[in-house]
Amino acid sequence: MAHFTKATSVKDWLNQRLAVEKIEKVMASEYWIPKNINFLWAMGMILAITFALLLVSGIFLLMYYNPDVNLAFDSVNYTIMREVDFGWLWRHVHGVAASVVFLVIYIHMFTGIYYGSYKKGREMIWLSGMLLFVTFSAEAFSGYMLPWGQMSYWAGMVITNIFSLGGLHMDGLVEWIRGDYVPAQAFLTRFFMLHVFLLPLAIMGLIGLHFAALRIPHVNNQDGEEIDFDAEAKKYLDGDKAGSKVMRFANDFMSKDMMVVGIYLIFFFYLVFYNYGFAMDPVNFDPANGLKTPTHIYPEWYFLWSYEILRPFSINIGLMAFGFAQVIFMLLPWLDRSPNAVPASRRGKFKIWFWLLLVDMIVLTAMGKLPPQGIFSTIGLVAALGFIALWIALPFITMNEKKV
Repeated sequence: MAHFTKATSVKDWLNQRLAVEKIEKVMASEYWIPKNINFLWAMGMILAITFALLLVSGIFLLMYYNPDVNLAFDSVNYTIMREVDFGWLWRHVHGVAASVVFLVIYIHMFTGIYYGSYKKGREMIWLSGMLLFVTFSAEAFSGYMLPWGQMSYWAGMVITNIFSLGGLHMDGLVEWIRGDYVPAQAFLTRFFMLHVFLLPLAIMGLIGLHFAALRIPHVNNQDGEEIDFDAEAKKYLDGDKAGSKVMRFANDFMSKDMMVVGIYLIFFFYLVFYNYGFAMDPVNFDPANGLKTPTHIYPEWYFLWSYEILRPFSINIGLMAFGFAQVIFMLLPWLDRSPNAVPASRRGKFKIWFWLLLVDMIVLTAMGKLPPQGIFSTIGLVAALGFIALWIALPFITMNEKKV
């Protein structure tokens, strides 16, 4: 009884000063989620879990990593992998999570497009999510530099060269980013700082913004139905849980989330223990050598689609196409002129547009890994032009869409 009284006293003390009960209600027990959703709505929780795995494994790797161009490669491939107990496990977890997180991000992104989760009133949900995608991309790129292998060095060389902006010849900007004429110690130190400090802080802040944006208009549902959340929440609290169209975030929705997360973690750790090689480029097991260019330079798979949009064109046109690809997803809430926030399956031409975009990005990803020659070059060019054409066509195919 004494322990219970003390616990209650502590809770009351915190509640008076931090309003913990009110925060808990706003963010959990009285945060209402539509009942008519499917497992795809669990992708946000899976992303949070995967980010936590990246954070924890990264902290353990940070204990032994040495951000020195003469020592970085050996600190990863010898010290961590061979000398540190379970160092190999933390590296596999980090490498697999860094790759799988983008698979989940793309599923989450295309789920939002399919179900119209960016429509009027939910623009900030979409924009904060896309800012998270950009920040995760920067985090992944900076992390790819740290092993200081051949592909780390040359991918860093190629990607930073993009900032010369082709015909504008802004070589001074490239040198400022690198801290040198070529990737060297200053380059590695800067990207190390970005990867372990600045970008993780930005990601955590954006996760907070994304969750806050979700809290105001509430999440969409798989039928696109407009729900009176206040009325349905009252019905739930009055005891008519079966008749209500909503459920609590905690612990109703969370219990469903955790089931999907459990299945995901089985898949994740299967990759960690048995198929981790897909997340580690063989070329990157050779130390960085500025005098030996790899036969074919390419980024990680999650960047291949945008890389392939850049590659088929001359440098100036390619950079414009690349910039277009980076920005255009942000503008989706305004390019889709339809009044409907229903699934793509009920939206006629938009359904065709959605599946064409998905297939086109898969083709771009496949072509980005292959040498730009022969039929591969032609397919890559057609897919890049198709990507641009699809986005230009979007406002025209949605502006006359009838209200469903």
